[in-house]
Amino acid sequence: MLTIDDANPVAEAVAVANGRILAVGSEAAVLTTADADTRHVDLAGRTLLPGFVDSHGHAYLIGLQAISANLLPPPDGQGRDIPSLQAQLAAWIEANPDTLARLGWIIGFGYDDSQLAERRHPTRQELDAISTEHPIVIIHQSGHLGVGNSKALTLAGITVESDNPPGGVIRREDGSRQPDGVLEEAAFFNLLLPFIGGLEDAMHDSLVVAGTQFAASFGYTTVQEGRAMQQSLDAMRRVAERGELTVDLVAYPDMLAVQPIDPSRSYKKRYRVGGVKLTIDGSPQGKTAYLSEPYFHPPHGLSMDYRGYGAIDEATVMASVERTFANGWQLLCHANGDAAIDQFIDAVRTARERHPDVEVRPVLIHGQTLRRDQVDALQELAIFPSLFPMHTFYWGDWHRESVLGPTRADNISPTGWLLERGMMFGSHHDAPVALPDSMRVLSATVTRRSRSGDILGPAHRVPVATALKALTLWPAWQHFEEDAKGSIEPGKLADFAVLSANPLEVPEDELERIVVEQTIKEDRVIYRR
Repeated sequence: MLTIDDANPVAEAVAVANGRILAVGSEAAVLTTADADTRHVDLAGRTLLPGFVDSHGHAYLIGLQAISANLLPPPDGQGRDIPSLQAQLAAWIEANPDTLARLGWIIGFGYDDSQLAERRHPTRQELDAISTEHPIVIIHQSGHLGVGNSKALTLAGITVESDNPPGGVIRREDGSRQPDGVLEEAAFFNLLLPFIGGLEDAMHDSLVVAGTQFAASFGYTTVQEGRAMQQSLDAMRRVAERGELTVDLVAYPDMLAVQPIDPSRSYKKRYRVGGVKLTIDGSPQGKTAYLSEPYFHPPHGLSMDYRGYGAIDEATVMASVERTFANGWQLLCHANGDAAIDQFIDAVRTARERHPDVEVRPVLIHGQTLRRDQVDALQELAIFPSLFPMHTFYWGDWHRESVLGPTRADNISPTGWLLERGMMFGSHHDAPVALPDSMRVLSATVTRRSRSGDILGPAHRVPVATALKALTLWPAWQHFEEDAKGSIEPGKLADFAVLSANPLEVPEDELERIVVEQTIKEDRVIYRR
């Protein structure tokens, strides 16, 4: 048993009653708490850890991923080129007639232009080849871009006359204003509105159930919906009220889109609203993150000084952060590019000066292009960094070759700079951007090995024991739940993950091969492999 408790890091046994931990230590000592009715469980060589706490993910959207055509590139799917995407969509249509009838749309998730042989996005015409009868939308793996066929564009009102919306881009066919089907940021989210708006309540609810159960299969006992809209909030509340949540689910509504907001530190039937979410920019792999220096290679048709763009303006950032401090709300702030991070840091500094006694534990989500001076500012302002080292596996080569260039790419998700300063951090999966695979998160945080086998920024590799804290105790602190979760200590909840091997003993390059055998929430097995 790896307790993640520095005072007692390894134990032989743990005693549990009424969903909480009674005792931890040697087998002989713990067995003194047993009586005639005690049930004994032998791990048979497997390893027990605290249940994983989701530092950042999207439980509702994981459910959408679960019902969509899988367009992910290897090793998580077969999306190698545009013909393979077309084949996966066609196979999904044939295999899911009932789902298509309920949705009315053909949905694919997870294509990645950086991994396609063509090194470009599909076009509306290539989706029209699948169907012109049904609207089709395929979602980029980043979740910040997508492609619609002609039918989908029509339903969303996107035509040759449409201008770019604030914080978004409608990409055009060369030499014209005709949309080519690829939509960025706000333009893409507008495309999804007709689809999301047409779903029945039962379908929304099923996405919540599917998403939380899928996360539980990777050892997560506390799951996050990190940017909730009203329909997903309503669904999470309905599912919770029916007693259908097997994990704790904490939601963060988009503060610019949802009213009213009523955060709570207490769960009700395993559900609570933890605070709010603010999104300042987009994704580095999609080249929509807002940088202070230009992209290494700009997107097709854009100038060499292209630095991405903000999803909102600086005045909105300042006003939004001020509002969270004034109301005592915890804030999760999505900022990938260092220019966006500068805006967040400036806003928190101003808000802290105005509200010096307010403790809301603001969280920087992703922070992938953090500079050294910005890490110092995070420490000064007590901003918790929830970083995304798994990017080094999925997009490390792409960042080095196209997005940031070799120097900046080496320092993406700079966990080494956090360790130098003794800072806590979370390491997240951001599912459905990637699968909520806790062992892939662990492996990437420790090794930083890319798809090609390169080590991206070796100075930022962290020890396994540290990476485990970034999956357990530290994100529990992030959620104001360190007294109940994140380590195996008396009085805490009996939330456990049972692994096939001990991550402290297997070679680091084999960490991703460890599998979750069971997930236990308050002494109840909620997943068994």
